[in-house]
Amino acid sequence: MSKRQKRVLLALGWYDYHLHQGIEKYAREQGWHLYADLAREKVIPWGWQGDGVLAWLGAGDDLAEFVQSLKIPTVDFSHRRPQLPFPRVLEDHAHAAKLVAEHFLARGFNHFVFYSDMENWSYEERGQGFMDALKRAGKTLAWLRWHESGIITSGRNEWTKKRKWLAAQMRHAPKPLAVFAANDQQALDVLESCESVGLSVPEQVAIIGAENYLPAPDAMRTPISSVDTNLEMLGYRGAQLLNDLMHGRPAPAQPIRIPAAGIIARKSSDILTISHRGVARSLRYIWEHSHDPICVKDLVGVAGMSRRGLHMAFWEHLGRTPGQELQRVRIDRAKQLLAASNLKIESIASQCGYQSANSFCIAFKRVTGMSAKQFRDQSPVFGHPGTARGRQARKNRPPTSDTASQTASP
Repeated sequence: MSKRQKRVLLALGWYDYHLHQGIEKYAREQGWHLYADLAREKVIPWGWQGDGVLAWLGAGDDLAEFVQSLKIPTVDFSHRRPQLPFPRVLEDHAHAAKLVAEHFLARGFNHFVFYSDMENWSYEERGQGFMDALKRAGKTLAWLRWHESGIITSGRNEWTKKRKWLAAQMRHAPKPLAVFAANDQQALDVLESCESVGLSVPEQVAIIGAENYLPAPDAMRTPISSVDTNLEMLGYRGAQLLNDLMHGRPAPAQPIRIPAAGIIARKSSDILTISHRGVARSLRYIWEHSHDPICVKDLVGVAGMSRRGLHMAFWEHLGRTPGQELQRVRIDRAKQLLAASNLKIESIASQCGYQSANSFCIAFKRVTGMSAKQFRDQSPVFGHPGTARGRQARKNRPPTSDTASQTASP
């Protein structure tokens, strides 16, 4: 007798094609029948019957009521309604914000802004994560909230009024300024507001958005950098969790958090504010060649300085030595590859500039306190460490995004 095909409903109150791609990949592997009309038409299929639901219950009380009424295994990709008794797979907004902070700090910025234009749990987590990461580096930020500006309005004048307010905030902020916007559309608002008052991007204001969804960004005069929040992996892991639930396995006690894949660095943040020419040249060389077997001696040559002089200059401007910065960039890259691909350790070592797997493993454990294998096994993306389920999940993991892996910035 053939195995009965699982019927799964996509009840996505918010849609992104990356998320859909991850769900589709897992559905093909499992032979599911996906009922996806809701994702396109936003029509609630009262009376539908099936085996499981993948939901994004961020808006619409009627959708939440419908999903609850089904009383079948459900995974929610949103935390807008924490009172609902569903297991969740969520973006790791704090991790995304940490990557943005490191991107700006490595470029020498000292003035920071987080911008959001509405109350939203994910924006709040990104902003708080950005603030916490900067605080650990001894920095502070200004958090601009349009919805708390006191002049927010509704109707036909809202868009124009918001742009004028935002342009004034950008004009009066100290420069050079690093801005993390809550999403890509809000990053575009920042960019166009800066342009409206003659502020140059990225020379005066550097900008990074989130979710990497702007259409044709490279066709823009100033393409906007963005965090790849790993939505394809989010969809894949959510579908994997739903499969567990439909087979009677217990739900996790806490939401599963999916780390960001990296920064897609474009012109809007591609600048160094460090005035020291030798440090700036060395940093640029690290970003462009960290995948090659370079060493501090190469950085000394690029900077045109003595080894001691470069060491002192790095410490003064970054609080790290040249060797520590090179290692930081390489280990961060290795973490991304370990969490999001099934590449062998030898291949990861080579792609991160290490001459052997042994030297990579020693450096990785010294920095992180765990082996590369332990780091991969404890990744929240692919099941429990060391179990057959975890090993099978790694075998089935979707490939690393070519764009994210090739352009991810330190």
